[in-house]
Amino acid sequence: MSTAYLLQKLTRALVTIWIIVTFVFVILRLSGDPAMQVLGPDVETETLEAFREAWGLNKPIWFQYLVYLGNLFQGDLGVSYLDGRDAFEVVAERIPKTASLMLATAVVTFAIGIPAGIYSALHRNTFIDRFTMTVSVVGFSVPNFFLGILLILLFSVSWRLLPTGGSDTVWHYILPVVTMATAEAAVFARFTRSAMLDVLNQPYIRTAVAKGLPWSKAVREHALPNAAIPTVTITGFFVGTLIAGGVITENVFSWPGVGRLFVDSVANRDLAIVQVIVFLIACSMVTTNLIIDLAYSWLDPRIRDLRAED
Repeated sequence: MSTAYLLQKLTRALVTIWIIVTFVFVILRLSGDPAMQVLGPDVETETLEAFREAWGLNKPIWFQYLVYLGNLFQGDLGVSYLDGRDAFEVVAERIPKTASLMLATAVVTFAIGIPAGIYSALHRNTFIDRFTMTVSVVGFSVPNFFLGILLILLFSVSWRLLPTGGSDTVWHYILPVVTMATAEAAVFARFTRSAMLDVLNQPYIRTAVAKGLPWSKAVREHALPNAAIPTVTITGFFVGTLIAGGVITENVFSWPGVGRLFVDSVANRDLAIVQVIVFLIACSMVTTNLIIDLAYSWLDPRIRDLRAED
């Protein structure tokens, strides 16, 4: 892989993050007055003006933006309006809970979705294949918030088997993970099945089997590695949907993570907290997609050779 190609990817990643950060900054300033939301509409005008002056909200938006960028390059991500603490510190306290929930969801998603897709492809048009794909369609179609509420009604309210919210024990993870992993596993199952069928129909697979290569070995050594390339592609989208689903799921199950903090901060117009969360989400998604793009070279030597020529 050439240095120029790597620099090009890094430059695009930085530009993408800058565009997202700028867009969120402008939208938040144009969507309402934080002073009115934090202090309330019944506060005296002098108090509102003092609040705006203290936080620089009385300056033109372009000036606020330049100050924000200058602070950002110095590692200063702002201060929370509500408690006066460093915004990154407030968000960092919630990251472990969100990360653990996402990690558990990813493990369940990969452990169920990918094997189900492979098995369905290897047993195409059988009852198991049709059943798996039907379940996948249903799982993908049901919204997270509806499935989460339904699981609470069944397993918490009616049967009293699992807690409705919180994150203190392993039992608290079950319902949120099932809620998030259902749709994601369905997507991976369908996508993996499609990728496997496409590879299994390739001439080189039929030629290898015709020459005496055992079917199981042809699948293991030729079909699976080639089918992994398009499957890896959706992992970048998986991170995005996992984050979006986490925001909904954390609020449904009162999970003390970044998603719930994000919703609360938007409602309270705590701009610094919202900007930090969006910045971290943008960085994580761009980094994930960059890693996936570089992983293509490892999975497919042909891609590596083409990039080496660029």
